[in-house]
Amino acid sequence: MPAPAPAHRGAMTLLNLLPSIGHAAPRRFDPAIWPTTASSDEDGRLCVGGVPLTDIADEFGTPAYVIDESDFRRRARRYRAVLRDVEVIYAGKSLLTTAVARWAREEGLGIGVCSPGELAVALAGGVDPSRMIMHGNATSPDELRDAVAVGVGRLVLDSSLDIAYLAGLARRRQRVLVRVTPDVDVHGHREVATGVSDRPGGFTLTGGHAAEAVKAVLAHPVLDLIGLHCHLGPQVSDPARYGEAIRRLIAAMADIRAHHGVILTELNIGGGHAVPYLRGDPELELAELAGGIEDALDEACAAEHFPRPAVIVEPGRAISARAGVTLYRVCSVKTRPNGHTVVAVDGGMSDNPRVALDGAHYTVALANRHGLGVKRSVTVAGRQCGTGDGIARNVALPSDIHAGDLLAVAGTGSYHHSMASNYTMVGRPPLVAVDGGRVRQLVRRETVADMMSRDCG
Repeated sequence: MPAPAPAHRGAMTLLNLLPSIGHAAPRRFDPAIWPTTASSDEDGRLCVGGVPLTDIADEFGTPAYVIDESDFRRRARRYRAVLRDVEVIYAGKSLLTTAVARWAREEGLGIGVCSPGELAVALAGGVDPSRMIMHGNATSPDELRDAVAVGVGRLVLDSSLDIAYLAGLARRRQRVLVRVTPDVDVHGHREVATGVSDRPGGFTLTGGHAAEAVKAVLAHPVLDLIGLHCHLGPQVSDPARYGEAIRRLIAAMADIRAHHGVILTELNIGGGHAVPYLRGDPELELAELAGGIEDALDEACAAEHFPRPAVIVEPGRAISARAGVTLYRVCSVKTRPNGHTVVAVDGGMSDNPRVALDGAHYTVALANRHGLGVKRSVTVAGRQCGTGDGIARNVALPSDIHAGDLLAVAGTGSYHHSMASNYTMVGRPPLVAVDGGRVRQLVRRETVADMMSRDCG
Protein backbone atom coordinates (compact mmCIF):
# COMPACT_ATOMS: atom_id res chain seq x y z
CA MET A 1 0.00 0.00 0.00
CA PRO A 2 1.25 3.52 -0.66
CA ALA A 3 2.50 5.41 2.34
CA PRO A 4 0.00 7.86 3.83
CA ALA A 5 0.43 11.47 2.78
CA PRO A 6 2.40 13.52 5.29
CA ALA A 7 0.42 15.70 7.59
CA HIS A 8 0.16 19.33 6.52
CA ARG A 9 2.58 21.52 8.43
CA GLY A 10 0.91 24.47 10.11
CA ALA A 11 -2.74 25.30 10.59
CA MET A 12 -5.24 24.69 7.80
CA THR A 13 -6.71 27.86 6.40
CA LEU A 14 -10.38 28.33 5.54
CA LEU A 15 -9.46 28.21 1.84
CA ASN A 16 -7.79 24.81 2.41
CA LEU A 17 -10.95 23.49 4.01
CA LEU A 18 -13.36 25.07 1.54
CA PRO A 19 -11.53 25.46 -1.81
CA SER A 20 -14.63 26.71 -3.60
CA ILE A 21 -14.47 29.91 -1.59
CA GLY A 22 -11.24 30.78 -3.37
CA HIS A 23 -13.05 30.85 -6.69
CA ALA A 24 -15.80 33.13 -5.41
CA ALA A 25 -13.63 35.60 -3.48
CA PRO A 26 -11.78 38.39 -5.29
CA ARG A 27 -8.03 38.00 -5.55
CA ARG A 28 -6.20 39.47 -2.58
CA PHE A 29 -3.74 41.21 -4.91
CA ASP A 30 -5.51 42.69 -7.93
CA PRO A 31 -3.30 42.02 -11.01
CA ALA A 32 -4.39 45.33 -12.48
CA ILE A 33 -2.57 47.10 -9.64
CA TRP A 34 0.04 44.73 -8.20
CA PRO A 35 2.92 43.03 -10.05
CA THR A 36 1.72 40.11 -12.15
CA THR A 37 3.67 37.69 -9.96
CA ALA A 38 2.12 38.92 -6.69
CA SER A 39 0.61 36.17 -4.54
CA SER A 40 0.35 35.13 -0.90
CA ASP A 41 1.82 31.99 0.63
CA GLU A 42 0.15 29.78 3.22
CA ASP A 43 1.29 32.11 6.01
CA GLY A 44 -0.30 35.10 4.31
CA ARG A 45 3.00 36.66 3.31
CA LEU A 46 2.98 38.72 0.13
CA CYS A 47 5.38 37.25 -2.43
CA VAL A 48 6.61 38.98 -5.58
CA GLY A 49 8.80 37.29 -8.16
CA GLY A 50 8.65 34.13 -6.07
CA VAL A 51 10.19 35.90 -3.06
CA PRO A 52 8.43 36.60 0.27
CA LEU A 53 8.74 40.32 0.82
CA THR A 54 9.45 39.67 4.48
CA ASP A 55 12.77 38.18 3.37
CA ILE A 56 13.67 41.40 1.55
CA ALA A 57 12.69 43.52 4.55
CA ASP A 58 14.80 41.31 6.83
CA GLU A 59 17.86 41.45 4.56
CA PHE A 60 17.77 45.03 3.29
CA GLY A 61 15.70 46.83 5.92
CA THR A 62 12.82 49.24 5.37
CA PRO A 63 11.78 51.35 3.61
CA ALA A 64 12.78 49.43 0.51
CA TYR A 65 11.80 49.64 -3.14
CA VAL A 66 11.18 46.28 -4.83
CA ILE A 67 10.99 45.89 -8.62
CA ASP A 68 9.71 42.77 -10.37
CA GLU A 69 11.99 42.25 -13.36
CA SER A 70 9.66 39.84 -15.14
CA ASP A 71 6.72 42.25 -14.82
CA PHE A 72 8.80 45.10 -16.25
CA ARG A 73 9.98 42.96 -19.15
CA ARG A 74 6.50 41.59 -19.85
CA ARG A 75 5.02 45.07 -20.16
CA ALA A 76 7.88 46.20 -22.40
CA ARG A 77 7.31 43.18 -24.66
CA ARG A 78 3.58 43.84 -24.78
CA TYR A 79 4.17 47.38 -26.02
CA ARG A 80 6.25 46.04 -28.89
CA ALA A 81 3.74 43.29 -29.67
CA VAL A 82 0.63 45.49 -29.66
CA LEU A 83 2.17 48.64 -31.19
CA ARG A 84 3.89 46.71 -33.96
CA ASP A 85 4.40 49.65 -36.32
CA VAL A 86 5.37 52.14 -33.61
CA GLU A 87 8.83 52.76 -32.15
CA VAL A 88 8.79 52.38 -28.36
CA ILE A 89 11.17 54.53 -26.30
CA TYR A 90 11.17 53.89 -22.56
CA ALA A 91 10.96 57.16 -20.58
CA GLY A 92 13.88 56.80 -18.20
CA LYS A 93 12.74 59.51 -15.80
CA SER A 94 10.10 57.15 -14.41
CA LEU A 95 12.72 54.66 -13.18
CA LEU A 96 16.30 54.25 -14.35
CA THR A 97 19.29 52.26 -13.14
CA THR A 98 21.94 50.49 -15.18
CA ALA A 99 20.02 47.21 -14.77
CA VAL A 100 16.69 48.79 -15.77
CA ALA A 101 18.35 50.35 -18.82
CA ARG A 102 19.68 46.91 -19.75
CA TRP A 103 16.22 45.34 -19.37
CA ALA A 104 14.73 47.95 -21.70
CA ARG A 105 17.55 47.49 -24.21
CA GLU A 106 17.23 43.70 -24.18
CA GLU A 107 13.49 44.01 -24.82
CA GLY A 108 14.14 46.13 -27.90
CA LEU A 109 13.27 49.55 -26.47
CA GLY A 110 15.19 52.77 -26.84
CA ILE A 111 15.62 55.11 -23.87
CA GLY A 112 14.47 58.67 -23.34
CA VAL A 113 16.77 60.71 -21.08
CA CYS A 114 16.58 64.28 -19.84
CA SER A 115 19.75 64.87 -17.82
CA PRO A 116 23.48 64.07 -17.88
CA GLY A 117 22.90 61.59 -15.04
CA GLU A 118 20.24 59.68 -16.96
CA LEU A 119 22.45 59.76 -20.04
CA ALA A 120 25.35 58.27 -18.06
CA VAL A 121 23.17 55.55 -16.54
CA ALA A 122 21.71 54.56 -19.92
CA LEU A 123 25.20 54.36 -21.42
CA ALA A 124 26.39 52.25 -18.47
CA GLY A 125 23.43 49.94 -19.15
CA GLY A 126 24.75 49.32 -22.66
CA VAL A 127 22.15 51.37 -24.53
CA ASP A 128 23.32 52.45 -27.96
CA PRO A 129 23.26 56.28 -27.91
CA SER A 130 21.73 56.23 -31.38
CA ARG A 131 18.64 54.62 -29.74
CA MET A 132 18.33 57.47 -27.23
CA ILE A 133 16.20 60.59 -27.31
CA MET A 134 17.22 63.45 -25.04
CA HIS A 135 14.96 66.30 -24.03
CA GLY A 136 14.12 68.70 -21.25
CA ASN A 137 12.61 72.14 -20.97
CA ALA A 138 15.67 73.87 -19.50
CA THR A 139 18.64 72.18 -21.14
CA SER A 140 22.04 73.79 -20.56
CA PRO A 141 24.82 74.11 -23.16
CA ASP A 142 26.93 71.61 -21.20
CA GLU A 143 24.12 69.05 -21.28
CA LEU A 144 23.68 69.51 -25.02
CA ARG A 145 27.44 69.23 -25.48
CA ASP A 146 27.51 65.91 -23.59
CA ALA A 147 24.66 64.54 -25.69
CA VAL A 148 26.30 65.55 -28.96
CA ALA A 149 29.68 64.18 -27.86
CA VAL A 150 28.37 60.66 -27.19
CA GLY A 151 26.19 60.58 -30.31
CA VAL A 152 22.64 60.74 -28.91
CA GLY A 153 20.41 59.88 -31.83
CA ARG A 154 17.73 62.55 -31.46
CA LEU A 155 17.48 65.75 -29.45
CA VAL A 156 14.15 67.39 -28.69
CA LEU A 157 14.38 71.17 -28.87
CA ASP A 158 12.16 72.96 -26.40
CA SER A 159 13.21 76.62 -26.61
CA SER A 160 14.87 79.15 -28.88
CA LEU A 161 17.96 78.98 -26.67
CA ASP A 162 18.16 75.21 -27.21
CA ILE A 163 18.23 75.85 -30.94
CA ALA A 164 20.94 78.51 -30.71
CA TYR A 165 23.09 76.50 -28.27
CA LEU A 166 22.91 73.30 -30.28
CA ALA A 167 23.62 75.04 -33.56
CA GLY A 168 26.84 76.38 -32.06
CA LEU A 169 27.86 73.05 -30.50
CA ALA A 170 27.19 70.48 -33.18
CA ARG A 171 30.12 69.58 -35.42
CA ARG A 172 28.17 67.21 -37.64
CA ARG A 173 24.56 66.90 -38.71
CA GLN A 174 22.43 66.36 -35.58
CA ARG A 175 18.94 64.94 -35.88
CA VAL A 176 16.41 67.01 -33.91
CA LEU A 177 12.68 67.26 -33.23
CA VAL A 178 10.81 70.40 -32.22
CA ARG A 179 8.54 69.98 -29.23
CA VAL A 180 5.13 71.53 -29.71
CA THR A 181 2.03 71.86 -27.54
CA PRO A 182 -0.95 70.77 -29.63
CA ASP A 183 -3.47 72.31 -27.16
CA VAL A 184 -5.18 68.99 -26.46
CA ASP A 185 -6.86 69.24 -23.04
CA VAL A 186 -6.70 65.64 -21.85
CA HIS A 187 -8.34 65.92 -18.43
CA GLY A 188 -10.96 68.60 -18.91
CA HIS A 189 -8.97 71.25 -17.05
CA ARG A 190 -5.70 72.79 -18.05
CA GLU A 191 -3.81 72.69 -14.76
CA VAL A 192 -2.76 69.05 -15.04
CA ALA A 193 -2.06 68.80 -18.75
CA THR A 194 1.28 69.44 -20.44
CA GLY A 195 -0.12 69.33 -23.96
CA VAL A 196 -1.99 72.64 -23.64
CA SER A 197 -0.75 76.08 -24.58
CA ASP A 198 -0.40 77.58 -21.08
CA ARG A 199 2.26 75.11 -19.98
CA PRO A 200 5.98 75.96 -20.06
CA GLY A 201 7.19 73.07 -22.22
CA GLY A 202 7.34 73.28 -26.01
CA PHE A 203 6.28 75.76 -28.67
CA THR A 204 2.60 76.51 -29.16
CA LEU A 205 0.95 75.84 -32.47
CA THR A 206 -1.32 78.82 -31.91
CA GLY A 207 0.34 82.20 -32.31
CA GLY A 208 2.90 80.89 -34.76
CA HIS A 209 5.53 80.07 -32.12
CA ALA A 210 6.10 76.53 -33.39
CA ALA A 211 6.38 77.83 -36.96
CA GLU A 212 9.03 80.34 -35.83
CA ALA A 213 10.99 77.58 -34.08
CA VAL A 214 10.92 75.40 -37.17
CA LYS A 215 12.15 78.31 -39.29
CA ALA A 216 15.01 78.90 -36.83
CA VAL A 217 16.06 75.24 -36.91
CA LEU A 218 15.99 75.09 -40.68
CA ALA A 219 18.25 78.17 -40.82
CA HIS A 220 21.10 76.10 -39.34
CA PRO A 221 22.44 73.51 -41.82
CA VAL A 222 24.02 71.49 -39.00
CA LEU A 223 20.56 70.79 -37.51
CA ASP A 224 18.61 68.06 -39.28
CA LEU A 225 14.93 68.60 -38.47
CA ILE A 226 13.25 65.20 -38.78
CA GLY A 227 9.98 65.62 -36.91
CA LEU A 228 7.74 67.01 -34.19
CA HIS A 229 7.36 65.93 -30.57
CA CYS A 230 4.57 66.45 -28.05
CA HIS A 231 3.64 65.30 -24.56
CA LEU A 232 -0.04 65.48 -23.62
CA GLY A 233 0.35 65.01 -19.87
CA PRO A 234 0.23 62.32 -17.18
CA GLN A 235 -2.38 59.63 -16.74
CA VAL A 236 -4.10 59.94 -20.12
CA SER A 237 -6.67 57.14 -20.39
CA ASP A 238 -8.58 58.19 -23.51
CA PRO A 239 -6.78 57.09 -26.72
CA ALA A 240 -8.85 59.59 -28.70
CA ARG A 241 -6.71 62.38 -27.22
CA TYR A 242 -3.66 60.96 -28.96
CA GLY A 243 -5.63 60.76 -32.19
CA GLU A 244 -6.54 64.42 -31.83
CA ALA A 245 -2.88 65.32 -31.28
CA ILE A 246 -1.84 63.33 -34.35
CA ARG A 247 -4.35 65.15 -36.54
CA ARG A 248 -3.15 68.55 -35.34
CA LEU A 249 0.52 67.69 -35.73
CA ILE A 250 0.10 66.21 -39.21
CA ALA A 251 -1.61 69.46 -40.21
CA ALA A 252 1.38 71.35 -38.79
CA MET A 253 3.78 69.11 -40.70
CA ALA A 254 1.83 69.78 -43.89
CA ASP A 255 2.18 73.54 -43.25
CA ILE A 256 5.94 73.09 -42.83
CA ARG A 257 6.08 71.30 -46.17
CA ALA A 258 4.10 74.07 -47.82
CA HIS A 259 6.26 76.89 -46.42
CA HIS A 260 9.71 75.29 -46.48
CA GLY A 261 9.51 72.34 -48.87
CA VAL A 262 10.62 70.00 -46.08
CA ILE A 263 8.86 66.70 -45.36
CA LEU A 264 9.20 65.62 -41.74
CA THR A 265 9.39 61.87 -41.25
CA GLU A 266 8.89 61.35 -37.50
CA LEU A 267 6.01 62.08 -35.15
CA ASN A 268 6.65 61.51 -31.44
CA ILE A 269 3.43 61.59 -29.39
CA GLY A 270 5.15 61.13 -26.02
CA GLY A 271 3.87 59.05 -23.14
CA GLY A 272 1.56 59.75 -20.21
CA HIS A 273 -0.29 56.44 -20.54
CA ALA A 274 -2.62 56.00 -17.56
CA VAL A 275 -2.22 53.13 -15.09
CA PRO A 276 -4.54 52.27 -12.16
CA TYR A 277 -3.40 52.83 -8.58
CA LEU A 278 -6.73 51.90 -6.97
CA ARG A 279 -9.27 49.29 -7.99
CA GLY A 280 -11.51 50.75 -10.68
CA ASP A 281 -9.07 53.46 -11.81
CA PRO A 282 -9.00 54.00 -15.60
CA GLU A 283 -6.18 52.59 -17.71
CA LEU A 284 -5.07 53.33 -21.24
CA GLU A 285 -5.76 50.19 -23.28
CA LEU A 286 -2.90 49.49 -25.66
CA ALA A 287 -5.05 47.83 -28.31
CA GLU A 288 -7.32 50.87 -28.40
CA LEU A 289 -4.30 53.17 -28.59
CA ALA A 290 -2.90 51.17 -31.51
CA GLY A 291 -6.21 51.40 -33.36
CA GLY A 292 -6.55 55.11 -32.59
CA ILE A 293 -3.06 55.84 -33.91
CA GLU A 294 -3.75 53.98 -37.15
CA ASP A 295 -7.11 55.65 -37.71
CA ALA A 296 -5.82 59.15 -36.97
CA LEU A 297 -2.79 58.70 -39.23
CA ASP A 298 -4.91 57.40 -42.09
CA GLU A 299 -7.41 60.23 -41.74
CA ALA A 300 -4.92 63.06 -41.24
CA CYS A 301 -2.45 61.96 -43.92
CA ALA A 302 -5.25 61.49 -46.43
CA ALA A 303 -6.71 64.91 -45.63
CA GLU A 304 -3.35 66.65 -46.02
CA HIS A 305 -1.99 64.39 -48.80
CA PHE A 306 1.00 63.89 -46.50
CA PRO A 307 3.26 60.82 -46.50
CA ARG A 308 2.83 58.69 -43.40
CA PRO A 309 5.52 59.49 -40.79
CA ALA A 310 7.06 57.02 -38.38
CA VAL A 311 5.36 57.23 -34.98
CA ILE A 312 7.18 57.07 -31.62
CA VAL A 313 5.69 56.64 -28.16
CA GLU A 314 7.51 57.13 -24.84
CA PRO A 315 5.86 55.12 -22.05
CA GLY A 316 7.52 55.16 -18.64
CA ARG A 317 4.99 54.75 -15.84
CA ALA A 318 3.01 52.24 -17.91
CA ILE A 319 6.01 49.89 -17.96
CA SER A 320 7.57 50.40 -14.53
CA ALA A 321 4.83 51.52 -12.10
CA ARG A 322 3.07 48.23 -11.44
CA ALA A 323 6.32 46.30 -11.41
CA GLY A 324 7.25 48.08 -8.18
CA VAL A 325 6.17 47.96 -4.54
CA THR A 326 7.55 49.77 -1.50
CA LEU A 327 7.96 48.10 1.89
CA TYR A 328 7.46 49.90 5.20
CA ARG A 329 7.63 48.77 8.80
CA VAL A 330 4.78 49.83 11.10
CA CYS A 331 6.17 51.93 13.95
CA SER A 332 2.97 52.71 15.86
CA VAL A 333 -0.81 52.53 15.67
CA LYS A 334 -2.83 55.36 17.23
CA THR A 335 -6.57 55.83 17.49
CA ARG A 336 -7.64 59.48 17.59
CA PRO A 337 -10.48 60.83 19.77
CA ASN A 338 -12.68 60.94 16.68
CA GLY A 339 -12.15 57.19 16.26
CA HIS A 340 -9.88 57.42 13.22
CA THR A 341 -6.78 55.24 13.24
CA VAL A 342 -3.33 56.46 12.16
CA VAL A 343 -0.69 53.89 11.26
CA ALA A 344 2.79 55.45 11.35
CA VAL A 345 5.54 53.86 9.25
CA ASP A 346 9.28 54.34 8.84
CA GLY A 347 9.10 56.15 5.50
CA GLY A 348 7.35 59.18 4.10
CA MET A 349 7.85 62.23 1.90
CA SER A 350 11.53 61.50 1.32
CA ASP A 351 10.81 58.19 -0.44
CA ASN A 352 7.31 58.97 -1.78
CA PRO A 353 6.78 62.68 -2.53
CA ARG A 354 3.87 62.08 -4.90
CA VAL A 355 1.21 62.15 -2.20
CA ALA A 356 2.19 65.70 -1.29
CA LEU A 357 3.06 66.86 -4.83
CA ASP A 358 0.28 65.26 -6.87
CA GLY A 359 -2.33 64.14 -4.33
CA ALA A 360 -1.59 60.56 -5.41
CA HIS A 361 -3.56 57.62 -3.99
CA TYR A 362 -2.20 54.13 -3.41
CA THR A 363 -3.29 50.60 -2.62
CA VAL A 364 -1.74 49.26 0.61
CA ALA A 365 -1.66 45.69 1.95
CA LEU A 366 -0.43 43.85 5.02
CA ALA A 367 2.58 41.92 3.72
CA ASN A 368 3.85 39.69 6.53
CA ARG A 369 0.81 37.63 7.61
CA HIS A 370 -2.90 37.00 7.33
CA GLY A 371 -4.90 39.75 8.96
CA LEU A 372 -7.38 38.78 11.66
CA GLY A 373 -10.75 40.38 12.15
CA VAL A 374 -12.56 42.90 9.98
CA LYS A 375 -10.77 45.63 8.12
CA ARG A 376 -11.02 49.28 9.10
CA SER A 377 -10.23 52.53 7.35
CA VAL A 378 -6.89 54.01 8.42
CA THR A 379 -4.41 56.67 7.42
CA VAL A 380 -0.86 55.47 6.77
CA ALA A 381 1.30 58.39 7.92
CA GLY A 382 4.95 59.11 7.22
CA ARG A 383 7.78 59.76 9.64
CA GLN A 384 8.59 63.33 8.63
CA CYS A 385 5.55 65.19 9.97
CA GLY A 386 5.42 67.69 7.12
CA THR A 387 2.27 68.93 5.49
CA GLY A 388 1.19 66.17 3.14
CA ASP A 389 3.58 63.64 4.68
CA GLY A 390 1.52 60.52 4.22
CA ILE A 391 1.58 57.28 2.33
CA ALA A 392 -2.15 56.70 1.93
CA ARG A 393 -5.42 57.94 3.38
CA ASN A 394 -8.63 56.02 4.02
CA VAL A 395 -7.21 52.61 3.15
CA ALA A 396 -8.66 49.38 4.54
CA LEU A 397 -6.26 47.39 6.72
CA PRO A 398 -6.90 44.58 9.22
CA SER A 399 -8.10 45.78 12.63
CA ASP A 400 -5.32 43.85 14.39
CA ILE A 401 -2.49 45.74 12.68
CA HIS A 402 0.30 46.53 15.12
CA ALA A 403 3.85 47.81 15.42
CA GLY A 404 6.32 45.54 13.66
CA ASP A 405 3.95 44.56 10.84
CA LEU A 406 5.15 44.98 7.27
CA LEU A 407 3.13 47.02 4.77
CA ALA A 408 3.48 46.94 1.00
CA VAL A 409 2.38 49.82 -1.23
CA ALA A 410 1.54 48.97 -4.84
CA GLY A 411 2.30 50.92 -8.00
CA THR A 412 5.53 52.52 -6.79
CA GLY A 413 7.83 51.44 -9.60
CA SER A 414 7.77 54.89 -11.19
CA TYR A 415 8.51 58.35 -9.80
CA HIS A 416 9.55 57.03 -6.38
CA HIS A 417 13.18 55.94 -6.67
CA SER A 418 13.67 58.70 -9.26
CA MET A 419 12.09 61.42 -7.09
CA ALA A 420 13.38 60.37 -3.66
CA SER A 421 15.12 63.02 -1.58
CA ASN A 422 17.12 63.50 1.61
CA TYR A 423 14.39 65.47 3.37
CA THR A 424 15.19 65.54 7.12
CA MET A 425 18.54 63.95 6.20
CA VAL A 426 17.02 60.51 5.71
CA GLY A 427 18.93 58.27 3.30
CA ARG A 428 17.17 57.10 0.18
CA PRO A 429 15.96 53.46 0.19
CA PRO A 430 17.61 50.60 -1.64
CA LEU A 431 16.16 49.28 -4.89
CA VAL A 432 15.94 45.48 -4.95
CA ALA A 433 15.02 43.38 -8.00
CA VAL A 434 13.22 40.04 -7.77
CA ASP A 435 12.78 37.46 -10.49
CA GLY A 436 12.07 33.72 -10.37
CA GLY A 437 12.85 33.41 -6.67
CA ARG A 438 16.12 35.35 -6.99
CA VAL A 439 16.92 38.62 -5.21
CA ARG A 440 19.42 41.22 -6.42
CA GLN A 441 20.17 44.67 -5.04
CA LEU A 442 20.27 47.22 -7.87
CA VAL A 443 20.91 50.34 -5.77
CA ARG A 444 22.11 50.18 -2.15
CA ARG A 445 20.64 52.18 0.70
CA GLU A 446 22.05 55.67 1.07
CA THR A 447 23.92 56.12 4.35
CA VAL A 448 24.60 59.08 6.62
CA ALA A 449 28.23 58.85 5.50
CA ASP A 450 27.10 59.25 1.87
CA MET A 451 25.23 62.42 2.74
CA MET A 452 28.00 63.83 4.94
CA SER A 453 30.56 63.29 2.17
CA ARG A 454 28.89 66.12 0.23
CA ASP A 455 28.92 68.56 3.13
CA CYS A 456 31.93 70.85 2.70
CA GLY A 457 31.33 72.92 5.84
